[in-house]
Amino acid sequence: MTSQIAPPAPTGTPSTGYRLRWAGLAVILAAEVMDLLDTTIVGVAAPAVRQDLGGSDAQIQWITASYTLAFAVLLITGGRLGDLFGRKRLFVLGATGFTLASVLCAAAPGAGTLVAARTVQGLFAALLIPQGLGLIKAMFPPKELGAAFGLFGPILGLSSVLGPTLGGYLTGADWFGLGWRAVFLINLPVGLLTVFAAGRILPADRSTRASTATATGAAADARTGRIDPVGVLVLGLAVLLLVYPLVQGRELGWPLWTFLSMAASVPTAWLFTVQQRGVLRRGGTPLIEPSLFGKRAFVSALATGLVFFAALSGLMLVFTLHLQLGLGWTPLHAGLSMIPLSIGVVVGAVLSGALLAPRYGRRVLHLGMVLAAAGALGLWATVDGATGLGSWQLAPALALAGLGLGLIMAPFFDIALAGVEESETGSASGVLNAQQQLGGSMGVALLGTAFFGWARTDGFGHAAGLTYGLVAALLAAAFVIAFLLPRQARPDGEEH
Repeated sequence: MTSQIAPPAPTGTPSTGYRLRWAGLAVILAAEVMDLLDTTIVGVAAPAVRQDLGGSDAQIQWITASYTLAFAVLLITGGRLGDLFGRKRLFVLGATGFTLASVLCAAAPGAGTLVAARTVQGLFAALLIPQGLGLIKAMFPPKELGAAFGLFGPILGLSSVLGPTLGGYLTGADWFGLGWRAVFLINLPVGLLTVFAAGRILPADRSTRASTATATGAAADARTGRIDPVGVLVLGLAVLLLVYPLVQGRELGWPLWTFLSMAASVPTAWLFTVQQRGVLRRGGTPLIEPSLFGKRAFVSALATGLVFFAALSGLMLVFTLHLQLGLGWTPLHAGLSMIPLSIGVVVGAVLSGALLAPRYGRRVLHLGMVLAAAGALGLWATVDGATGLGSWQLAPALALAGLGLGLIMAPFFDIALAGVEESETGSASGVLNAQQQLGGSMGVALLGTAFFGWARTDGFGHAAGLTYGLVAALLAAAFVIAFLLPRQARPDGEEH
């Protein structure tokens, strides 16, 4: 799930705005919905994929993690490519590649091929999604930006409700014998329509070679327009060194190299910061502004968000796996059972964004973490050792967890940016969006590994309960770290 973070509108935006701006916004929202559906829809279909294609537990985790991991690694660079080569051009390229990769996913003959196709899908999503911010800023006058960005919350919230349900329905309905493959083919008509509409509706690209900072914070040398490939490679290596052994380690018996790999991710991340400072000294624009990591509030926000989104993604994956692998529910039954969680997220986000966050700031985050952790513990109490579970027995704890998650998601990004200078907002926005995807990958790796490990020895019900307890522990850690965040978002109330 990608949360758009809007930097301040640039000065000089025409007061009337682009003539087809609202139709253009609909095109951008369609791309966002396509991305979000692809993130939430696949988890419900994962057990059916393994039944059809075979593959190990780790490969099932990689079906989800490979997409978000590729997305996270290239997301920061994807925005800068739009600056260099044109946002409309990159939007159309990203949507076209995403759609074609979806067809490759649907046609995958084996689990390994599907993971590879999902990686390609994530790479094209990283080209597609970052262009939305810049396009909206170019199309809308300042007075309408708030209304434009305000539509993201309800649309994406409804998509989060629709994703698991639609995934369950398409998998269970088995249209034309497609089974789980239909969850990827659903992107074909949406993607083709998005590509066609983008070509006709979005404003033409203007030369942007001289631009320096981007809405997503990716880097290039402002004088030559060069992307920083070394920074991209070092950052990607740091992420892979951490996530790959987390996913593969349990299945391989945790050989020594897995621990060495995870340990090596720390100095590699440090090497990335050194390399970024070197780019800055040479007069280039770094992939990430090094000054951000000297700000305690922002670093704390990164740590808080990483833990929170890991808990969120891991919870959703383990819940659907438990219902299907452990309880034998159909994909549709499992998808429908997630509706209380999704409705809770929407209600919490609306309450937080409209009423609570502007007044209570950081305290809303803490309240949300308490409620989400209580919901996770409620799930543990409900499933551990229980027999004959039904959807209604799970609904109260799910709704409570969803309410807490929604309270967190609405104000988090504004509070995270409160201690960032205006000149750093673009870079900070890109880092926060990438952190969201990376947290999701780590959550799938860590909690998925824990779940499958416990299930081997203690059964699915007990394994699910222990994993929900681990989710609560992660949320408790995020609760503590969040005390380092600013108390309020920016006092001027500007969108960021």
